[in-house]
Amino acid sequence: MKPAVIAIDGGNSKTEVLVVSHEGVVLGKSRGPGASPQNVGVAACVAALEDLVLEAFPDHGEKPFAVHTSAYLAGLDFPREEEALHAALAARGWSDTLTVGNDTLALLRAGSAGIGVAVVCGAGINGAGVGPDGRVHRFPALGKISGDWGGGYRLGEEALWWAVRAEDGRGPRTSLREAVAGFFGRETLFDVVQGLHFEEIPAASIHGLCPLLFEVAAAGDEVAADIVTRFVEEVSVFAAVILRKLDLTEEAPEIVLGGGVLTGIGTPVIAEIERRCLKVAPRAVVRVVDVNPVVGAALFGLDTLDAPASAKAALKAATQRA
Repeated sequence: MKPAVIAIDGGNSKTEVLVVSHEGVVLGKSRGPGASPQNVGVAACVAALEDLVLEAFPDHGEKPFAVHTSAYLAGLDFPREEEALHAALAARGWSDTLTVGNDTLALLRAGSAGIGVAVVCGAGINGAGVGPDGRVHRFPALGKISGDWGGGYRLGEEALWWAVRAEDGRGPRTSLREAVAGFFGRETLFDVVQGLHFEEIPAASIHGLCPLLFEVAAAGDEVAADIVTRFVEEVSVFAAVILRKLDLTEEAPEIVLGGGVLTGIGTPVIAEIERRCLKVAPRAVVRVVDVNPVVGAALFGLDTLDAPASAKAALKAATQRA
């Protein structure tokens, strides 16, 4: 019997593939760099996904070699983007049927039954929700032009910005000054800025300042703590707007938090996000996801195929983080 589901979760920084049986057994998996169609284009995205699918399931046989493909990727913020990727993936013929959607929905399914709210913060930040009546509320995630603030890269930029201003006198004193310079192995922030300007320091490394920001804030630095407070408010606002739009404030919705930033920060920050969410929906259950979002994509696939609850439970048990 051919596999039930090819599951794909494609973020801005990484892509994961699972091949899953009708019983919820993982038959193969692979992982590669980000392949968002917004970043690399549809053709390059699909080519990268096919390489990962074939790596995960090398003994695939003739196409179609699975029943269903469940693909959830960052960069699918508008219907035309979903339609373009759906057409390109369908042309590859991996499976009999195909579903394409935004990766935030896969996060929601990874941490819930698929009803509730998800907020993801990795390289970027986004939120989505699904109500009991099937209504969906989402946001584009395109940076400043779509009103976003708070992704990992942006938080790193904030840490750098305040560190530079502390050194040159335009801003208040902050421990970020020494911490950021040390992170880049430079004596001064002037050296860091010069290195970034002349591309001697990769710009992508700014993302790595994000964990440092939370560490400095936890140690009591006021400037860093103010940035973290703004971040907490941003995550909470995403959740609050979705809860209200989907009429979930009087219900007991699940609020799922995920992405590299939200899964890596300390318990006090999560607790503050939870406190703010409960002010909007007092019966809500807030949790940090304990499986990777690709599991959510696989669960969506099993849902589509009316797989038994035992198969979904088996998949969750086998993929749960230690």
